[in-house]
Amino acid sequence: MKTIRLGNTPLEASRIAYGCMQIGGSWDRNRPITSQAQRDALAAIRAALECGINFFDHADIYCAGKSEEVFSLIWRESPHLREKVIVQTKCGIRFEGDPNDRAPGRYDFRYDHIVRSVEGSLKRLQTGYLDVLLLHRPDALVEPDEVARAFDDLYHSGKVRFFGLSNHTAAQIALLQSHLDQLFVANQLELNILHTHLIDEGIVFNQSNPAKVVRGEGTLEYCRLHNITIQAWAPLAGGAVAGTGDSPSGAAKNVSALVADLAREKNVSREAIAIAWLLRHPAYIQPIIGTTKPERIRAACEADSIELTREEWYRLFIAGRGGPLP
Repeated sequence: MKTIRLGNTPLEASRIAYGCMQIGGSWDRNRPITSQAQRDALAAIRAALECGINFFDHADIYCAGKSEEVFSLIWRESPHLREKVIVQTKCGIRFEGDPNDRAPGRYDFRYDHIVRSVEGSLKRLQTGYLDVLLLHRPDALVEPDEVARAFDDLYHSGKVRFFGLSNHTAAQIALLQSHLDQLFVANQLELNILHTHLIDEGIVFNQSNPAKVVRGEGTLEYCRLHNITIQAWAPLAGGAVAGTGDSPSGAAKNVSALVADLAREKNVSREAIAIAWLLRHPAYIQPIIGTTKPERIRAACEADSIELTREEWYRLFIAGRGGPLP
């Protein structure tokens, strides 16, 4: 598989990444990892590796930590694999009831929570370091100096090599970056043919009565200017763009039909067309595919072998946005 340089790092990452959100089996923290979940997780990880994926995305909350834990089983099969793959995880989201019944669901970028989350992830992943740590969702009460202190300690202790964010705007990134010694290398954002806000903002700019109002906050352009890799989560929109989700309607129906036509023309899967749409963008977007089914992982990775024309890309973009360009 072709690779991209992740941000300003020396890391050569597969341009398609594998998202490990569901491999833990259950989100119930009281339910242990089943043997079936272990088998399914390893099958998915093996399929990703066989396709040339070397980048694996986690979060401390995924399946209540069990996704990280079950992922570590791959080291038993391939003890030397750790040096060949890039492991990324995220922290900052806290569930309702943690640590007591009165605690709401919230975001937490305090020094103690960041450091404690990393320690937990390292233990579950059975590794001595993380290649990349992302701040998961913007914390309204963030103290940038506290984040800076956590990053400094994690970096200088060798526990985290590089840092990034998820779901952050350009201004939020700039605020945090002004306090940090480490440069952000990635920003993980929702982006697919049906969720085009980041791209569409530049299209509807300066329209008196735009048919579609979006708010991208200049984030796409900011990330490109500052060499921050955009990672696309939900690149298949839960299967809607490839016709594998719920029965589509409206724009989703039009996109699904067009994707199917292009897939037939190019003799590839529908998943490949949807992923190739993201890969065609000049920002070197890195899609994070999250299916646990090996056959769908392989189908999505067919995108690496094709490139959409400018006209094909725009046909999909117009279908996804639900109307003609201004």
